[in-house]
Amino acid sequence: MGPVFISMILVVGHLSFGILEGFENIILTIITCVILDLSIGKLYTGTWKNPASAYISGISVSILVRSTFLWPYIITAAISILSKYVIRYKGRHIWNPSNLGISWMLFFAPMYVAGLSVQWGNNLAPMAIIWILGMFIVYRARRLHVTLTYVLSFILFAFIRSLITSDPFLAELAPLTGPMYQLFIFFMITDPPTNVGSKRGQMFVVFIVALVEFALRLNQFVYAPFYALAIVGPIAKAIDLRFFQKK
Repeated sequence: MGPVFISMILVVGHLSFGILEGFENIILTIITCVILDLSIGKLYTGTWKNPASAYISGISVSILVRSTFLWPYIITAAISILSKYVIRYKGRHIWNPSNLGISWMLFFAPMYVAGLSVQWGNNLAPMAIIWILGMFIVYRARRLHVTLTYVLSFILFAFIRSLITSDPFLAELAPLTGPMYQLFIFFMITDPPTNVGSKRGQMFVVFIVALVEFALRLNQFVYAPFYALAIVGPIAKAIDLRFFQKK
């Protein structure tokens, strides 16, 4: 159901707010992700992989990356997929692929790449549909606790930020209403291959992600959630593989 759900986010977001720069961008990004994942996966494992994961990465990149050029979509897609095979620890990849690709491009190519900043605003219908389906899917995937822990942590830190900055609490809370966060909370932080093993560990890690994001936001990092997950996620996964996973 993951590919169907992320496709729905894409369609609803674009019809409501035009979140895509162009259809050629999404087609090129998906093709790049799928071809790389299938070909490298075949070379690496000797078998053809299910393209669903690459499809989800391709749509995530095409939604979250904003550029007037085509090449950033190709590069972001390539970094995302290659990271699964090149950056590994104990035989496992430790970064969420699209999170690493997007974070890398936002940090190192800010002149050419921006991130999606659209929010649903007062149009509650699409947000309600996405949240209901998203909660159902992560529940089926046994990752609802991850999403809920992050959301509650974000709300807590949004309240603390409002006290520190004197900005309205609702303004600090507003990012949760955007397509960017729908992808982040339903796909990136719940990614099974890059989550730690235990349920308590998963909840603790996403709380730390929210905490690091809180600190980055206070220091005016626009793309704080991506950077927070890119910093915390692989460290937590490496520690989990090193000390807590059965050999």
